[in-house]
Amino acid sequence: MLRVTNGRVHDPGNAVAGEVRDVWLDGGKVVAEPAAEPADVATLDAAGCVVFPGGVELHSHVAGSKVNAGRIMCPEDHVDHYRCRTDVTRAGCGHTVPTTYLTGYEYARLGYTTLFEAAVPPLTARHAHEELRDIPILDTGCYTVMGNNHLVMKVLSDPDEERRAARLRDLVAWLLHATRAYAVKIVNPGGVESWKWHGGPVDLDTSVPPYGVTPRRILTGLAAAADELGLPHPVHVHLNHLGVPGNVAVTLASMQALAGRRAHFTHLQFHSYEATRSGSYASGAPAVAESINQHPEFTCDVGQLVFGPATTMTSDAPMEFRLHHLHKDKWANSDIEMESGAGVVPMRYSPRQLVNAVQWCVGLELMLLIRDPWRVFLTTDHPNAGPFVAYPMIVRLLMDREFRREWLEKLNPRVRRFTTLHELDREYTLDEIATVTRAGQARVLGLADKGHLGVGADADVAVYREQGDRERMFAAPAWVVKGGEVVVRDGEVVAAVDGRPLGVDLGDPPPLAADLAEQFESYSSVRLANYAVEDAYVPDQVLIPCAP
Repeated sequence: MLRVTNGRVHDPGNAVAGEVRDVWLDGGKVVAEPAAEPADVATLDAAGCVVFPGGVELHSHVAGSKVNAGRIMCPEDHVDHYRCRTDVTRAGCGHTVPTTYLTGYEYARLGYTTLFEAAVPPLTARHAHEELRDIPILDTGCYTVMGNNHLVMKVLSDPDEERRAARLRDLVAWLLHATRAYAVKIVNPGGVESWKWHGGPVDLDTSVPPYGVTPRRILTGLAAAADELGLPHPVHVHLNHLGVPGNVAVTLASMQALAGRRAHFTHLQFHSYEATRSGSYASGAPAVAESINQHPEFTCDVGQLVFGPATTMTSDAPMEFRLHHLHKDKWANSDIEMESGAGVVPMRYSPRQLVNAVQWCVGLELMLLIRDPWRVFLTTDHPNAGPFVAYPMIVRLLMDREFRREWLEKLNPRVRRFTTLHELDREYTLDEIATVTRAGQARVLGLADKGHLGVGADADVAVYREQGDRERMFAAPAWVVKGGEVVVRDGEVVAAVDGRPLGVDLGDPPPLAADLAEQFESYSSVRLANYAVEDAYVPDQVLIPCAP
C-alpha cells in the first residue's frame, strides 16, 4: 500500500480543489483510507506539492508506419536529443519523433500515464500495436481511420437511408474489432479519396468520385454509427481544409451538420483561420470558440503550435503534398490502398514568420475563449504542431498572462492586426489545468477509472512541487505513480513498468457483409483472412464497455 500525504489535491472529477488530504493506493487502484494504518504502508510526503491524477493524452502520433517514416527522414532530430541507457531505462533518441521507449519515458517524466495514437489505417494496425506495446509505462490505445475507406464509402453510397445506417454500423463495429482499436477517426472526409482521383479540395457537399458520396454524409453517417454502437469516445474528426486560410467556414458548417450528435474536433487550431483580403491568415478562433460554447455535445483539442522544429505527419495526404510544395524540402507520401493516404513533411515554426505567429495565437485564443475546460483539451497534435515535451511551457502560457505578453513581443509585430490574443486576460487555474490535461480527456474517452483520484480509480498520480514558475513546476514532477508504483522521482524514471493496451468491448460483431467481403477479396492485395489483428498483438487488452 502507498499513501501520498500532505499534498494539495486537485481532482476536478470529484470536485476537490486544492484540499490538503491523503490519497491511498493499493492493488493498482485508489482506495479508501483504512481504519487503521497498515504496517506495510509506504509514504510519499507531498508537503508543498500539488497532487494531480496521472495525465491523459487523447491525441498524439507516436506509433505506426508514418511515425517510423518520420524517424527515418529526420536524422538531425536525433543527434542532440538522446538519453543513454540506465539500470532502469533503455536508450532512446529523437525530439519531434522520439523512439518508442523514449516516448514512454518522456511522457511519464511530465506526469502522463495514458496515451492514444490518433490515426491508424486498418492495414497498418499490426505495426501500430507492436509499437504501442513497445512504449513503456503508459496505457495505450489507437483510433481507426475510416473517413476515406473504400468499404465505408461503398456502404455510404447506398441510396436507402435505413439500410445504409444499419450496414454502416455493422461495418464500423467490424473494423474496430478487426483493428483492436478504440474509436472512429475521420481525416479530411472524402478529401483524400478525391485527391487520389485528381480532384481538388472538397467542401461539405462536394460529390466524391467514384462513389457520389459527400463529406457531409461521411461525417454524419460515421457519427451516427459511433453513437448507435455506444462507443465510449465520440467520432474523432480531423476536418476538411486543414491549414488553409478561410477554412473557418467549412469548420462551422461541419459543426452545424453534426449538431445534436457527440463529436470531438481535433487539432482545432489548424481549422480556425479566416482569410485576409490578400489571401493570408487571420484568426477565426472567436467564431469557432463560440460554436463550441453553444454546443455542449462537442469537445475539441487545440493542437497548440510550438515554435521550433516539428515533423508533420497525417493521413491527410493532399495537405502534406501541398506542404511539400510550399516548403520544397524532403517529404514522403503514400497511398494506403483502399483506406487512406498519408504524408510526412518536416518543418520549423518561427515566431517572426507572420503565418506561424497567427497560428500560435489562434491555439491560445481557443483555449482562453472556450469557456468550459471540460470540453477543450491541451494537445500539440504531436509532432505536427510541435513536440509534446513543450506542454509545461504551454501550461505557463495559459496560467500567466504576463508571460503570454512577453511572448507576444517576440512575434512578428503585424500579428496583432490579425488576432485577438493581446486582448485576453484570462488565466487558467490549477483545477482547469488538471481538467484540460487529465479529467476532461478521460471523461470524453469514456475512461471511468482514469483522470480522477476517487475510490476505484486507477492508481495513477502525478505530484508537482509548487512553484511560481509553472513551466519549471510541470517539467519535473516530484513523483509519478503508475498503477501504484513510483515510476518517476524528481523528473527521472526510476521504474519502467508495462502499460496496458486499451480497446472497446463490442461483443461479437457481425461478420463482414458478403458483398463487402467480395469487394475486399477482388481489390485488396491482402486476403481477408489475414486482415484482422490477432489477439497476440494486444495481450491482456483492457476492453472498455460500450453503452448503446
